[in-house]
Amino acid sequence: MSTSSDKITVLIVDDIPETRENLRKLLYFENDIEVVAAAASGEEGIAFAKDFQPDIVLMDINMPGVDGISASEAISREAPAAQVIMMSVQSEADYLRRSMLAGARDFLTKPFSGDELVSTIRRVYEMGESRRRALPAARAAPAGPSAVAVAPARPEGKVIAVFSPKGGAGCTVLAANLAIALHRSDNRSVVLVDGSLQFGDLAVTLDLQPVHTMFDLMDHINEMDGPMIDSVLSAHSGGIKVLLAPPRPEMAEYVTAENLQKVVDQLKHQFDYLVIDTWTSLHDTVLAVLDTADLIVLVTTPDIPSLRNVRLFFEVTEQLGYSPDKISLVLNKSEPRRSRIRAKDIEESIKHPVAAELPLDDYVPLSVNQGVPFVVSDGSRVISQSITRYAEELLSAWAKAAEEEAAAREDQVDDHARRRLGRFFG
Repeated sequence: MSTSSDKITVLIVDDIPETRENLRKLLYFENDIEVVAAAASGEEGIAFAKDFQPDIVLMDINMPGVDGISASEAISREAPAAQVIMMSVQSEADYLRRSMLAGARDFLTKPFSGDELVSTIRRVYEMGESRRRALPAARAAPAGPSAVAVAPARPEGKVIAVFSPKGGAGCTVLAANLAIALHRSDNRSVVLVDGSLQFGDLAVTLDLQPVHTMFDLMDHINEMDGPMIDSVLSAHSGGIKVLLAPPRPEMAEYVTAENLQKVVDQLKHQFDYLVIDTWTSLHDTVLAVLDTADLIVLVTTPDIPSLRNVRLFFEVTEQLGYSPDKISLVLNKSEPRRSRIRAKDIEESIKHPVAAELPLDDYVPLSVNQGVPFVVSDGSRVISQSITRYAEELLSAWAKAAEEEAAAREDQVDDHARRRLGRFFG
């Protein structure tokens, strides 16, 4: 149930993630409407309706398993004050009749406009006023085991900052493909953040037409929460979400280092992995990202100017107190036969291992111009396999570190128990 008694509380039930997200976005800025939950199946919709007791349920009629008709019938028993609005791409009379028999109060044919959706919700809510008055006034909010099941505690997401001290190294392309490779390798939630605030290229690289960007968060930075973040994210077909940079360079000044840190902190609570594309500068906003990052993916190309800047960057990070383990050096556009500079030579010169070597490939600019990351369009290419392998190595290293940390904690507990036994029985 909503925390604001004067708002119309809405539960969304639809098995298509993009539809759930679009409905959230359409309703987010309506001051009198609050989306309290979004369910991915009929079964989940019934459980959420019981827990949240919403005023309105937006129900998709065609879902695998428990469909919208059956779910609506169950919800009428579990949440008798809830009014169901059925949604379907089909507008035949039979669908309408079945919906009304199941207890639905209205029917929306997809696709529908935001105005049509909002006006229908308000109309159905008003229609149910007398029904709500007839029911007990107090409706229990989710608590105890149900609340834990809806919003379980989760560890903070890993932050990966992609940086190069020299322009043209390919950070944006690497960040986009790495984010998708991480999602595909681990099936976890990944958000890609365009931290190149003035001239970010992720929208072009991923062929996204943003409705909202990071700039839209700035006026609400101190009231920012999960739904607000969701409302400005763009969904990509590769399975990731994307937070795009402000649409114009002059808007970037509103995204201060402090504000960017707040955005990253919120995203860490919502996603398993954050991949942040930065720009070639040690500006305070970039430093804020590098400071908070669990891993800095340092990108270089096999040429002397780039390697010189990489060496200088390592000197800076030493002064900043960064551990060498925090930095993962990636050699991009590798072509040892022509450049005569090999990964082994770089390791000997910089005294830092090369974690991944990505070959020069003419297909990369083609994928950028088409707006389709190469790990999506052609996963069989050597460069796609190299990115995927690198993502899997990162995941494996983190998993191993987590296991070692858990084992160390267990050893501490065992050691403490042994000491207690020694005191009492030694």
